[in-house]
Amino acid sequence: MRIGIDISGTDMRLGIVDGGQIFRKFVVPSMADQPKDIIIKHLIEAIKEIINSNIRGIGLGVTGIVKTDKGIVQDAINIPSWKKVPLKDILEKEFNLPVFVNNDSNCFAFGERYYGEGTMFKDIICLTLSIGVGIGIIINNELYIGSNTGAGEIGSLPYLEYDFERYCGQKFFIRNGTTAQESYQMAQNGNKEMIALWKEIGKHIGELIKTILFTYDPQAIIMGGDIVKGYDLFADTMYDSIKKFPFEETVEKVKILLSKKEDITLFGAAALVV
Repeated sequence: MRIGIDISGTDMRLGIVDGGQIFRKFVVPSMADQPKDIIIKHLIEAIKEIINSNIRGIGLGVTGIVKTDKGIVQDAINIPSWKKVPLKDILEKEFNLPVFVNNDSNCFAFGERYYGEGTMFKDIICLTLSIGVGIGIIINNELYIGSNTGAGEIGSLPYLEYDFERYCGQKFFIRNGTTAQESYQMAQNGNKEMIALWKEIGKHIGELIKTILFTYDPQAIIMGGDIVKGYDLFADTMYDSIKKFPFEETVEKVKILLSKKEDITLFGAAALVV
């Protein structure tokens, strides 16, 4: 049994993972606006709620840059006070268990490869479209993180006037005066302006996927994140963009899949222990 923890700017999702199942899962606020030590204490108290004598280790996925070999959170996106936090050392001293820390996009990829839609492939890219835009990279069944755990920050690549994150994530809707959730609901009710907005983001997501095909040429791309809820609204324009990719065989072979398993990032965090 292992404890998996998925930490975002809004909440901490914890659960005991064993045999492909999650037990005693619960969610607490991340308290992201609080000082570093208060958030750490809050996390420790949450772990104490579910830990037992059968736990072999703890895995955590955190938004941002992580120095994985030492388990140091260098810069947690959406948790301003978490800069150079030695999370591994803190939790190992507290619980006397091995602790592993990684970027949440990497945990998403790890979870999909071993528990989700990626089990049939050895080369996959897991694309997260949410507040931020990032990818987790699996090459020949191995998680690739780069020398500074910075591989996969594809949202920061220059695109049009800014970068992909501005056009393919929540920022796209915010700068158009709405949110993804609000826009989705209005589009479902037939609002033509919001339907057009989803069609537009589909074009940008298609361009992002073309960039992934140029750089990684994976067997499969697995999409997750709250933006993917509107997949039926943007799929057509996304594929229209992808069809313009110059290598026809690549487009024919690649599988574009949607993440289906709830809490897949939590599964991936727990898998870090293995």
